Amino acid sequence: MEAIEDIDSGKEPAEWKRFNSKELGISSSMIAKPAKIVLNGLRSKGFEVYLVGGCVRDLILKRTPKDFDIITTAELKEVRRTFSRCEIVGRRFPICHVHVDDEVVEVSSFHTSGIRPGRDLGLSFEKPVDCDEEDHFRWRNCLRRDFTINGLMFDPYSKLIYDYMGGVDDIRKAKVQTIGCASFSFIEDCARILRAIRIAARLGFRFGRETALSIKNLSSSVLRLDRGRLLMEMNYMLAYGSAEASLRLLWKFGLLEILLPIQAAYFVRHGFRRRDKRSNLLLSLFSNLDKLVAPDRPCHSSLWVTILAFHNALSDQPRDPLVVAAFSLGVHNGGDLSEALSIAKRISAQHNGSFHELDSRDLSLAALKEEVVELATSVQRALTTMTDEYFVSRAMSNYPKAPYSDLVFIPLALYLKACNVCQCVRMGKEKGFVAKKGNKIDYELLASGSLQEVRHVFARVVFDTIYPLNIGEDDT
Repeated sequence: MEAIEDIDSGKEPAEWKRFNSKELGISSSMIAKPAKIVLNGLRSKGFEVYLVGGCVRDLILKRTPKDFDIITTAELKEVRRTFSRCEIVGRRFPICHVHVDDEVVEVSSFHTSGIRPGRDLGLSFEKPVDCDEEDHFRWRNCLRRDFTINGLMFDPYSKLIYDYMGGVDDIRKAKVQTIGCASFSFIEDCARILRAIRIAARLGFRFGRETALSIKNLSSSVLRLDRGRLLMEMNYMLAYGSAEASLRLLWKFGLLEILLPIQAAYFVRHGFRRRDKRSNLLLSLFSNLDKLVAPDRPCHSSLWVTILAFHNALSDQPRDPLVVAAFSLGVHNGGDLSEALSIAKRISAQHNGSFHELDSRDLSLAALKEEVVELATSVQRALTTMTDEYFVSRAMSNYPKAPYSDLVFIPLALYLKACNVCQCVRMGKEKGFVAKKGNKIDYELLASGSLQEVRHVFARVVFDTIYPLNIGEDDT
């Protein structure tokens, strides 16, 4: 992930190739059942169907795809007629959402993807040699995709993978690079900058040189995105198992001070360099979160927002490790501080002494309780600060070379949900709240934002970060 090498492919795509899916280790059993139902439904009507984009990349890498995207020769209205639970969504880039049980499968059409506004790369590149009419049809669609590793098409019936952009070679080289000129690609759609970071973080890939330079030079353009899109992209980065790597890349390429200025200021204060290999408490918290979630088992956004606020509160006012332990236990059990303090006082394990945010002191039981409540109040204050444009804009004010950003992408509903995670410690034991028993995580509840599940995972993340060696499963 560290190295930036290999000049991007520039204006000429690699010689196209056709692979047998078995040659790349892909079998039909790896395709999720909802996607198979949609593929078979369209195929039975006589339409051509392909899996496209990131799911093909992930199948080659033996990873579980976040979702399976399909493209077909059917028009969208024909897709809608094929499935009873299907609607066309999107105005600029219309696609179909096909509902299969509780899943949604996205289906695009060659007919609509071929008339999208923007650059026509087909005019910039020469038609590949030995390319018949069907290949040319597929090739032109692949030209409109973002990165070479996403420019793959898989026909599960002929068991062929079409690679017109050199995507398989870049997968083998663990490299993310745009299709065509990187600066043009990012100017055309600045959301691709965040997608590049997300993909590289999740896969541990590096960037081609031109792609890396363009990300740095055009980083501020992401401010053009609406707040909802920014939240979606940040959630993809922080909730799906690659949060630590994402934060490192955002910092390395000058995006953290734009998207999360408060966290960027923390990095600067503690002398964290752009290419720093060291860790810190913020990165360690998200590293432990990454151990518990995955692309097919994400958490609700309220969890990572609460972790950011918790860290900010602890950074502003270091606390005794037992205060942090009792606080996390109090969150877990719904504000029963008597129980939380009793368990915390019995902790004999060694805490991680490398964090600036921990300040060991000898505290009485009364003082310990007081500081636990103070920490909860500080987390509430940090959440308010993170969602106030004035405070966000002042975060990097001591660093005149930093770009100005007053960006707040956390909406009111998410702010209130995050507040609810820790307020029980401040307000007292919640009537009727039942703490989760055992360590097993219900990922469906976690993704939906279940308070019990979010509190459980938050407590585990905090506790395991401060006390890396488990003190016993029953304590959390």
